[in-house]
Amino acid sequence: MNKFFFVLCLVLLFSFGTAQAQNYSTHKVKQGETIESIAKKYLVTPSDIYSLNPDAQKELRINSVLIIPKSKVSPPKITITKELEGFKKHRTKKRQTLYSLSQQYNVTVEEIKKHNKFLYAEPLRKGDKLQIPIFKVTEVEEVNELTKTYTVLPKEGKWRIAYKFGITVKELEELNPEMGEVLQEGQILNVPNIGDEEEKEVDEQYSYYKVLPKEGFYRLKIKLGLEQTELEALNPILKEGGLKVGMILKIPYSNLANGIIGLDSYKINLVDSITDFNTKHIAIMLPFKLNRVDFDSASDTKKSIQKDPYLNASLDFHSGVLMALDSLKALGVSLKVDVYDTKHEIGEVKHIIDKNDFENVDAVIGPLTPDNFEEVASELRKYNTPVISPIGINLKLYDNVFQSRPSNDLLKKKIVNFVRADTLTSNIIIISDTKNKPVSDDLKREFNYAKQILSRKDKKGEDKYFVSKDDIQDELKPGKNIVFLETQDSGFVSNVTSILASLIQEENKQERKEAIEIVLVTTNINSAFEDDAVDNIHLSDLQFHFATMSRAYNENDNNAFVKKYKQMYNTTPNNRAVKGFDLTMDVVLRLVSSEDLYMSVNEASLTEYVENKFAYKKKLFGGYYNNTVYLVMYDDLTIVEVK
Repeated sequence: MNKFFFVLCLVLLFSFGTAQAQNYSTHKVKQGETIESIAKKYLVTPSDIYSLNPDAQKELRINSVLIIPKSKVSPPKITITKELEGFKKHRTKKRQTLYSLSQQYNVTVEEIKKHNKFLYAEPLRKGDKLQIPIFKVTEVEEVNELTKTYTVLPKEGKWRIAYKFGITVKELEELNPEMGEVLQEGQILNVPNIGDEEEKEVDEQYSYYKVLPKEGFYRLKIKLGLEQTELEALNPILKEGGLKVGMILKIPYSNLANGIIGLDSYKINLVDSITDFNTKHIAIMLPFKLNRVDFDSASDTKKSIQKDPYLNASLDFHSGVLMALDSLKALGVSLKVDVYDTKHEIGEVKHIIDKNDFENVDAVIGPLTPDNFEEVASELRKYNTPVISPIGINLKLYDNVFQSRPSNDLLKKKIVNFVRADTLTSNIIIISDTKNKPVSDDLKREFNYAKQILSRKDKKGEDKYFVSKDDIQDELKPGKNIVFLETQDSGFVSNVTSILASLIQEENKQERKEAIEIVLVTTNINSAFEDDAVDNIHLSDLQFHFATMSRAYNENDNNAFVKKYKQMYNTTPNNRAVKGFDLTMDVVLRLVSSEDLYMSVNEASLTEYVENKFAYKKKLFGGYYNNTVYLVMYDDLTIVEVK
């Protein structure tokens, strides 16, 4: 039994060594060599070498041995040319044959016959006088270049080209330092010089995932639910070179459809992709409820606007729509726009659809409220007219519905994945009030080693929305602590954040105090965190992180939309006005850069405007939902995006 085990080990070791030898070679560094020169010699990129030899990035030592991956470039071709220089006379001796003469003079039998034509009809005899051709032989090695040029196709972004040629986005950028952030159709890029048969096409029936730093097969299994063998079956390149940071992996569509991860860094600028200048017809449906507005005087009208939240929201949103229409006109886009007042009544919605022709409308934006929206979407299914919801969530996703507002589940997953990906975290604490105990329990299932703290209760068992310093201090550890805070009570937010901020501790070697870092997060950002009772300095000190459907624009960026809005309305745009602008720009630019809104989902994977971004995914049986959100944090009293 022991001998059998020993032989089996030898067989496995030999098999592994053979496989490795096929995919890798080694190189001993000589005086004067650089990573660039070594990469050129073996027809690989510097990044290929660094991925297997990370220490070489710090220092390239003479006589050190580097692991060199197998080149993706085809091996050099050798072309042999022969030039006739003259002849040598030969008299055939006994036992000599044409074959032995061909070996003696390094020529072929056919070449001897060609210059001694009698041999085609007669056999070789002793004493025959022959002319043996003498050739000048030249070998030409056609060395393939490491790169070749590639012309960017319509709608192609960096990640698609990187995937096609089996490299990371970073490697593509290294090959093309001047390529820019957004690729243009027809742009010429340098790409690895692999054969056409080795190029991979992006299959829209799959999703694609960008490998993050420090991610191995185990972490990918947890995040994507895929075994190493499954990933290797979909991505054979993994068997050759293993995982590399930034590489693009093909994964089953359902993984991304569930919102696990997105390729958020690859935005498409649709302004540069306008191809259709035919007039597009869109409709805007909003609950202005103008029938209830008092127009007797300016003051009465103002009171009506202030009193009616639907009218207020509709006017804000519509002001952004008007700004978008103006910008689109400047781009040469031709539009027919119908604006309807739904009056927040299903009866009025039915009346609008019955009395107007929607068969040739390219897209409908609105209504705002779920019941009115569902009525429009249901009625317009027969025309396959896309209907886009500006603010609704958990909508009935008919196959013509586009839910532009990301789901709450996606916001939660964004934060959970952020915490899960942080390998420096030493401790996780979940603080919640009684109402959010179910959320706390869900997080506990995600992070089973986390500690739970509930707000204190009075003698009657009612929640008092506070915790003591000791409640939290006892659960903190030296190093990095991530604290979830789940509540909709502003007083509780104020109580917890002030305690947490006081417990942050810098390292003090003299007093033998270890550093305590605290990062605050929440799965549900709400008005409680924005209340005046909450100190923003505390939120900044705690590096408060949260996921949001839209990010606040920075007034210092001198944004053209914000600047023009101020000039026109004498005020800064609120988030409803910005949403009106962003959504209208996105819908129309998708219409004029693709065959229709449905096709644009595949061709424009991610778009971004002033405060909002859109990356639509289709439900297997149903419509489309926005599958991208922002991760932001408080940094020095400013909310910034976390890249």
